Amino acid sequence: MHNYKELKVWQKARELVKFIYQLTKKYPKEEMYSLTSQVRRAVVSIPSNIAEGAGHSSKKEFSRFLEIAYASTCELDTQIILSFDLDFINQDELSNSGNYIEELQKMLNGLIRSLSSNKNK
Repeated sequence: MHNYKELKVWQKARELVKFIYQLTKKYPKEEMYSLTSQVRRAVVSIPSNIAEGAGHSSKKEFSRFLEIAYASTCELDTQIILSFDLDFINQDELSNSGNYIEELQKMLNGLIRSLSSNKNK
């Protein structure tokens, strides 16, 4: 088991949640129960799955939850692109979001690889 609060990837995921919540505050009010809700659920699931996985005793289970968190970053990235397509966010916000997401994906991939290479240790 890992102390998830000490994991840099979990901390970065929390930063992303805050960033995305601020971003979605300006979405149209009629989107509150559709795209806004979808985006927020996707971003919240990232640190949640990291924490849940860290609570498991096996590296295999932890890796599985990290993969779920990674999948949520892909879902979030798509939703942010759609938000841009619908003119809810501008090009700078799209780029900033994409940079955050890409950095988090690299961190998740690195941790997944690390757990995989340390299976027999």
